[in-house]
Amino acid sequence: MVMNLKKNFMIMLSLSMITFNGCSQVSSNNKVAAGSSEDVKTFPGAKPNSYWKKVLSPEAYEIMVEKGTETPFNNPYWNNNEKGIYVSAATGKPLFSSDAKFESGTGWPSFFQPIDPKAIMVVQDNSLGMERDEVVERSTGLHLGHVFNDGPAPTGLRYCLDSYALKFIKAK
Repeated sequence: MVMNLKKNFMIMLSLSMITFNGCSQVSSNNKVAAGSSEDVKTFPGAKPNSYWKKVLSPEAYEIMVEKGTETPFNNPYWNNNEKGIYVSAATGKPLFSSDAKFESGTGWPSFFQPIDPKAIMVVQDNSLGMERDEVVERSTGLHLGHVFNDGPAPTGLRYCLDSYALKFIKAK
């Protein structure tokens, strides 16, 4: 019985180490993973994750660096109907306008177009066994959300973003 417990413990420990290593954005030889939010070759404003940990809220760090997601219908901006602009929580760069915001019924803030398409980048996301188009901030590579082809006219796109990746600046 004790031998089985030790064996199971060692197996679980090994699997945990493999999993945590696999989720890391820095490879085992200390090279930054291409396309990560630390990749300054792809993203000129990229910074070490330790920097983002200091400047972002814990929620924004989880979303933007760890590429997490927030609970639908329980986040700051899904039902915000005020006029203004949404800027990056990391850099303050303008990303989306309330004029392009619409109610998608998903529980996340949704937009049919960015203020400046050059401020964002769409990259392939194959996480969680799905093929999706991830939206990242072009300068930093930080995760903002995903884009889908089921939005309204004029673009037919739905930029489904995480509130904690954004800050809202109310129009005057």
